[in-house]
Amino acid sequence: MMMKKTITLLLALIMILSAAAGLADDSNNMNKDGYSTSYTYGYDYWSDVQESPDAYRVKTVIDSITLGLDDKTGKLNKPQSLFVRDNDLYIVDTSNNRIVQVEYKDNTYQLKRIIDHTTGGSPEKFKTPYDVFVDPEGNIYVADYGNYRVVMMDKDLNWIRDYVKPSDSTFDQKLDFLPKKITVDVAGRLYAIVTNINKGLVKYEADGTFTGYIGATPVSVSMAEYIWKRYFQTKEQREASASFVPTEYENLYIDKDNFIYATITTFNEYDLDSGKTTPIRRLNGLGTDILIRNDAHFPIGDLWWMQGESSYYGPSRLTDITVLDNDIYVALDRIRGRLFGYDDQGVLLWAFGTRGGISGAFARAISIEHMGLDLFVLDESKNSVTVFTPTEYGMTIYTAAELYQNGEYEKSADEWRDVMKMNANYPLAFRGIGRAIMRENKFEEAMEYFRLAHDNENYGRAFKLYRKEWVEKNVWWILLILAGVIIIPLVIGKVKKTKWEVVMHEQSKIRKHNG
Repeated sequence: MMMKKTITLLLALIMILSAAAGLADDSNNMNKDGYSTSYTYGYDYWSDVQESPDAYRVKTVIDSITLGLDDKTGKLNKPQSLFVRDNDLYIVDTSNNRIVQVEYKDNTYQLKRIIDHTTGGSPEKFKTPYDVFVDPEGNIYVADYGNYRVVMMDKDLNWIRDYVKPSDSTFDQKLDFLPKKITVDVAGRLYAIVTNINKGLVKYEADGTFTGYIGATPVSVSMAEYIWKRYFQTKEQREASASFVPTEYENLYIDKDNFIYATITTFNEYDLDSGKTTPIRRLNGLGTDILIRNDAHFPIGDLWWMQGESSYYGPSRLTDITVLDNDIYVALDRIRGRLFGYDDQGVLLWAFGTRGGISGAFARAISIEHMGLDLFVLDESKNSVTVFTPTEYGMTIYTAAELYQNGEYEKSADEWRDVMKMNANYPLAFRGIGRAIMRENKFEEAMEYFRLAHDNENYGRAFKLYRKEWVEKNVWWILLILAGVIIIPLVIGKVKKTKWEVVMHEQSKIRKHNG
């Protein structure tokens, strides 16, 4: 169980020195190939910070200048969200009431078109859009926040339908319908995070029919709070005080297997101690959280933080998430501008990022997406998108993970050994090698790697398999020993009995002779 840590004075000093170093000229932060580098770290078994090689580096920055947007066409202005489909990047330019479509072509990012309306809809113009989704057929969904709808249109921007406030009794008719984030599954069902709705994700069928809510966040209530409100507060006090209600989701992303990853940022940091708060969830069709958490530390972002009122203090607030095709998911922390990459078991692969004015740093990171293995981070204050691409170290980690998924365990183990050469203090490399060679039935060797990784669960699995293998190999010896244990005492007993009978017989003969 993960325990919250209050940062020590020493760690605080390290962070201050690191921040000071970050103010230095970017030339001190460059690889020999000209790419910017970034401080990367992870955590060991004891939750101590371990510096590691960079898993990602800055590839380029997309902004109004690179896209050719000027005062006449309108520069990016407080964009709120990103979406990627194939080689197209969609930037939700909220304050300009439009979607900016960018195409990756010839190794550059070029403006493709501006989407600010739908033909045939009413109204046609967007108003304060917050999110966008594009399905494989090219149909575009826009969370048209200011027009109280989600609008669907085809690739040529022809209006198809609006998803509006449900007339159902479960939806408070006094509230406006304010869709903030959206996603669509392979069957065309739309899921929306709607402001002031804490019953879960609002769900619509492909034809626009409202069918309810899924994935309401669990309510965490202490016994003391329940007793106080139930037995000691007056009716008026109970109505005036906060109710025991679920928390609204912050963001969502649907993966290739049609599961929805969702994040929350509103929680009591002390609930992280017991695991009552799970900032990242993976929801199935029933809304049940099925995220795998097989590490000593839950996927919550930073394990250490400073306490205080500053916007830089407190636990990570994971404002967005994206899932790569290799099942590695990356969460974005808006508090400190950091990215956290986790494998499908919930194990932290790497973390990097910071706030500031240097290359690769953010003023207010708000959205994350990916194209292949490249990561895109949107900064609403800088009005820009920073593109990160994997380093050799990062690519080796990904290759090792993907080879394991594809059943090529020997090659996967070799790649993890290469990772170890680049980072000898990387527990996941030991775990990766152990998992790979365990698949090759090298159980005793795998146990040693799991021991080095402090992976008790996999060590236990390897031990059970090794014990089973040893018993099968030595079954005849075991049977022989068991037989010996059983038969030898019987033989000895029989011999002793026979000797006793002989002695008794001889004594009987002597008595008869003397008589």
